[in-house]
Amino acid sequence: MEATVVLVDNSEMTRNGDYAPTRFQAQADAVNLLAGAKTQHHPENTVGVLTMAGKTPQVLVTPTPDLGKVLNAMQDMKIEGDVNLATSVQIAQLALKHRQNKNQRQRIVIFVGSPIAEDKEALVKIAKKLKKNNVAVDVVSFGSEEANSDRLEAFHAAVNSNDNSHLVTVPPGTILSDMLFGTPIFMEEGAGGGGGGGEEGGAPAPRSNVVDGFDYGELGVDPTLDPELALALRVSMEEERARQATATAAAAQQGGGEATPAAGAAAVEAATPVAAAGGGEAEGMAIDAMDDDMLLQQALALSMQVEQEEMQEGGAAETPEPQQPPKDEEAK
Repeated sequence: MEATVVLVDNSEMTRNGDYAPTRFQAQADAVNLLAGAKTQHHPENTVGVLTMAGKTPQVLVTPTPDLGKVLNAMQDMKIEGDVNLATSVQIAQLALKHRQNKNQRQRIVIFVGSPIAEDKEALVKIAKKLKKNNVAVDVVSFGSEEANSDRLEAFHAAVNSNDNSHLVTVPPGTILSDMLFGTPIFMEEGAGGGGGGGEEGGAPAPRSNVVDGFDYGELGVDPTLDPELALALRVSMEEERARQATATAAAAQQGGGEATPAAGAAAVEAATPVAAAGGGEAEGMAIDAMDDDMLLQQALALSMQVEQEEMQEGGAAETPEPQQPPKDEEAK
């Protein structure tokens, strides 16, 4: 379980268009996706939103499991003023301190899209305080990454404990949400157990294919390498499963041969990654993972299902024929 407060950069600098369509809108899309991922990873996870610019940093949404409140807050957010990072982080820590469920781990995610005014020493001091209070911090640096590089790296080094915090730098000209999709910031957190897996990337391995509560390993594609393909395959798989469930239910109602459609549905579900890939790289990966016997079994199951469906359709078509007028009566 985790309580997260997302710090959003709503300064005037975020009007720049070096991230399509603008820094602010690209950031808003990433925040919306992150909030959705966090709330779906665990039913008791909560997400809050805090603005860093304007007259003073402002908590728009206290940590809540209601994703709708986060989306509404991002839609109504105004662009104004300059970023005040130090004050924003301290307010976020206070919001986490007063979270309702004290069993939740504490996390702050900071989006920085403009130059920060605080010096390195001030940021390190704040980072040490966060570390002392067991607050993990993820930082997304974009737009002004060169100007902020030294200070954010020092901040990250001071707050990081057992690799529970991360610093991600996104270059201009890219899609912010896509670049963050495969990073530890979006991944399902095993951070609490990350200390036990401290040997050479032992922690990232088990969660490398799990994003947004869905295991992409069964699709035969790595979401960190091609997030768009992974999402497309996921949608295809879910649609195929729904179609097969409907077909199985219809066959069961018609009677006779319930087992065969179920077996065919199971086989098609297992073969979905290959069918959904549509001849791309994912198809090759999935086929390589299967031996010849498995492919033959799936082909046999599919052929049996198609044959039974044709027989059922043929029987249904023959039923109304006796209702037609006899030819002898027409002749008389």
